[in-house]
Amino acid sequence: MARLMTTQSLFSATDRAVMLARIGRLTPTSKRQWGKMDVAQMCRHCQIGLLLAMGEMQLKRNLMGLLFGRLAKRSLVSPKPWRRGLPTAPEFRVTDQRDFTRERDALVALVERFGRGGPAVLTRHPHPFFGPMTTEEWMLLQWRHLDHHLQQFGA
Repeated sequence: MARLMTTQSLFSATDRAVMLARIGRLTPTSKRQWGKMDVAQMCRHCQIGLLLAMGEMQLKRNLMGLLFGRLAKRSLVSPKPWRRGLPTAPEFRVTDQRDFTRERDALVALVERFGRGGPAVLTRHPHPFFGPMTTEEWMLLQWRHLDHHLQQFGA
Protein backbone atom coordinates (compact mmCIF):
# COMPACT_ATOMS: atom_id res chain seq x y z
CA MET A 1 0.00 0.00 0.00
CA ALA A 2 1.22 3.51 -0.76
CA ARG A 3 2.46 5.71 2.05
CA LEU A 4 -0.44 7.40 3.84
CA MET A 5 -0.89 11.09 4.49
CA THR A 6 -0.58 11.48 8.25
CA THR A 7 -0.36 15.18 8.82
CA GLN A 8 -2.69 15.16 11.82
CA SER A 9 -2.92 12.67 14.64
CA LEU A 10 -4.63 12.22 17.97
CA PHE A 11 -1.22 11.06 19.19
CA SER A 12 0.04 14.65 18.80
CA ALA A 13 -0.85 16.81 21.83
CA THR A 14 -1.30 19.87 19.59
CA ASP A 15 -3.54 18.09 17.08
CA ARG A 16 -5.48 16.40 19.86
CA ALA A 17 -6.16 19.80 21.45
CA VAL A 18 -7.58 21.03 18.14
CA MET A 19 -9.87 18.01 17.90
CA LEU A 20 -10.98 18.37 21.53
CA ALA A 21 -11.76 22.04 20.96
CA ARG A 22 -13.97 21.06 18.02
CA ILE A 23 -15.77 18.49 20.17
CA GLY A 24 -16.18 21.21 22.80
CA ARG A 25 -18.03 23.38 20.28
CA LEU A 26 -20.80 20.79 19.99
CA THR A 27 -24.02 21.60 21.81
CA PRO A 28 -27.22 19.62 22.41
CA THR A 29 -28.78 21.65 19.60
CA SER A 30 -26.01 21.13 17.03
CA LYS A 31 -27.76 20.17 13.79
CA ARG A 32 -26.54 17.54 11.40
CA GLN A 33 -25.83 18.59 7.84
CA TRP A 34 -26.37 15.04 6.57
CA GLY A 35 -27.18 11.60 7.92
CA LYS A 36 -29.63 10.31 10.51
CA MET A 37 -27.85 10.54 13.88
CA ASP A 38 -28.37 13.39 16.28
CA VAL A 39 -25.35 14.94 17.99
CA ALA A 40 -25.48 12.68 21.07
CA GLN A 41 -25.77 9.56 18.90
CA MET A 42 -22.82 10.75 16.82
CA CYS A 43 -20.71 11.16 19.96
CA ARG A 44 -21.51 7.57 20.95
CA HIS A 45 -20.85 6.34 17.40
CA CYS A 46 -17.37 7.91 17.48
CA GLN A 47 -16.66 6.27 20.83
CA ILE A 48 -17.25 2.86 19.27
CA GLY A 49 -14.50 3.48 16.71
CA LEU A 50 -12.03 4.46 19.42
CA LEU A 51 -12.96 1.49 21.61
CA LEU A 52 -12.44 -0.81 18.65
CA ALA A 53 -9.05 0.74 17.86
CA MET A 54 -7.94 0.23 21.47
CA GLY A 55 -9.14 -3.37 21.54
CA GLU A 56 -11.76 -2.66 24.20
CA MET A 57 -14.45 -3.78 21.79
CA GLN A 58 -13.94 -6.66 19.42
CA LEU A 59 -16.16 -7.56 16.52
CA LYS A 60 -15.91 -10.57 14.22
CA ARG A 61 -14.96 -10.15 10.59
CA ASN A 62 -17.85 -10.62 8.23
CA LEU A 63 -18.10 -11.83 4.65
CA MET A 64 -18.47 -8.31 3.20
CA GLY A 65 -15.33 -7.21 5.01
CA LEU A 66 -13.41 -10.23 3.81
CA LEU A 67 -14.47 -9.54 0.22
CA PHE A 68 -14.31 -5.75 0.07
CA GLY A 69 -12.52 -4.56 3.22
CA ARG A 70 -9.08 -3.97 1.72
CA LEU A 71 -10.51 -1.96 -1.16
CA ALA A 72 -12.67 0.10 1.19
CA LYS A 73 -9.72 0.69 3.52
CA ARG A 74 -7.69 2.21 0.69
CA SER A 75 -10.48 4.70 0.08
CA LEU A 76 -10.90 5.63 3.75
CA VAL A 77 -7.21 6.25 4.38
CA SER A 78 -6.60 8.09 1.10
CA PRO A 79 -6.32 11.89 1.19
CA LYS A 80 -9.66 12.27 -0.61
CA PRO A 81 -12.55 13.61 1.52
CA TRP A 82 -15.01 10.98 2.69
CA ARG A 83 -18.37 10.89 0.98
CA ARG A 84 -21.41 11.79 2.98
CA GLY A 85 -23.74 8.95 3.86
CA LEU A 86 -21.19 6.13 3.79
CA PRO A 87 -22.69 2.81 4.90
CA THR A 88 -22.37 2.06 8.61
CA ALA A 89 -21.96 -1.42 10.03
CA PRO A 90 -24.84 -2.43 12.32
CA GLU A 91 -22.49 -2.58 15.34
CA PHE A 92 -21.66 1.11 14.82
CA ARG A 93 -25.25 2.31 14.43
CA VAL A 94 -26.64 4.26 17.37
CA THR A 95 -30.39 4.74 17.13
CA ASP A 96 -31.53 5.00 20.74
CA GLN A 97 -31.83 8.29 22.65
CA ARG A 98 -28.62 9.37 24.36
CA ASP A 99 -27.72 12.03 26.91
CA PHE A 100 -25.63 14.62 25.07
CA THR A 101 -23.44 15.73 27.97
CA ARG A 102 -22.67 12.17 29.03
CA GLU A 103 -21.81 11.07 25.48
CA ARG A 104 -19.72 14.15 24.68
CA ASP A 105 -17.78 13.83 27.95
CA ALA A 106 -17.19 10.11 27.30
CA LEU A 107 -15.92 10.93 23.80
CA VAL A 108 -13.54 13.56 25.18
CA ALA A 109 -12.21 11.06 27.74
CA LEU A 110 -11.65 8.41 25.05
CA VAL A 111 -9.90 10.85 22.71
CA GLU A 112 -7.62 11.84 25.61
CA ARG A 113 -6.89 8.24 26.59
CA PHE A 114 -6.32 7.16 23.00
CA GLY A 115 -4.05 10.10 22.23
CA ARG A 116 -2.00 9.95 25.41
CA GLY A 117 -1.61 6.19 25.05
CA GLY A 118 0.10 6.55 21.70
CA PRO A 119 0.66 3.57 19.42
CA ALA A 120 0.92 1.22 22.41
CA VAL A 121 -2.83 1.61 23.00
CA LEU A 122 -3.72 0.15 19.58
CA THR A 123 -5.17 -3.31 19.25
CA ARG A 124 -3.40 -6.03 17.34
CA HIS A 125 -6.75 -7.50 16.29
CA PRO A 126 -7.85 -6.88 12.73
CA HIS A 127 -10.56 -4.33 12.07
CA PRO A 128 -13.85 -6.22 11.58
CA PHE A 129 -14.34 -4.78 8.09
CA PHE A 130 -10.95 -3.49 6.91
CA GLY A 131 -8.87 -6.39 8.21
CA PRO A 132 -5.30 -6.05 9.49
CA MET A 133 -4.35 -2.43 10.18
CA THR A 134 -0.95 -0.79 10.63
CA THR A 135 -0.36 1.75 13.38
CA GLU A 136 -0.47 4.50 10.77
CA GLU A 137 -3.80 3.23 9.36
CA TRP A 138 -5.44 3.02 12.81
CA MET A 139 -4.15 6.48 13.67
CA LEU A 140 -5.35 8.02 10.43
CA LEU A 141 -8.70 6.23 10.53
CA GLN A 142 -9.46 7.61 14.00
CA TRP A 143 -8.55 11.16 13.00
CA ARG A 144 -10.52 11.04 9.76
CA HIS A 145 -13.56 9.40 11.41
CA LEU A 146 -13.79 12.10 14.08
CA ASP A 147 -13.13 14.85 11.55
CA HIS A 148 -15.84 13.53 9.24
CA HIS A 149 -18.47 13.48 11.98
CA LEU A 150 -17.51 16.82 13.46
CA GLN A 151 -17.90 18.32 9.98
CA GLN A 152 -21.30 16.61 9.86
CA PHE A 153 -22.32 18.80 12.83
CA GLY A 154 -20.52 21.96 11.74
CA ALA A 155 -17.69 21.72 14.29
